[in-house]
Amino acid sequence: QVQLVESGGGLVQAGGSLRLSCAVSGRTFDNYAMGWFRQAPGKERDIVAAIRRSSRSTYYADSVKGRFTISRDNAKNTMYLQMNNLRPEDTALYYCAARGGTAYRTAADDYDNWGQGTQVTVAS
Repeated sequence: QVQLVESGGGLVQAGGSLRLSCAVSGRTFDNYAMGWFRQAPGKERDIVAAIRRSSRSTYYADSVKGRFTISRDNAKNTMYLQMNNLRPEDTALYYCAARGGTAYRTAADDYDNWGQGTQVTVAS
């Protein structure tokens, strides 16, 4: 099993920025494709962004394209989500997730390792 710990959430004004981090331990980080998901109260857990094991390919939900950037540092066993120009609708609990293998997936059910989540709140 791999352990994931998110950090970097908080309260920010609309238009502001945050950088989330996901520290991974327990197994070799570069064996995993990774994703960021978010879940607002009363809603399903949705994909935000995902990245292949090698970082050569990334995916973004339409709602965050051009504002969010996913990256990973395999030497530091850490994944990041840089979030710029935040909007109130970005408010949610953000989770990082890992799945064994090269390719990312966009469905939450395809990931079997999850962090505990970090809250992002964007005030208007």
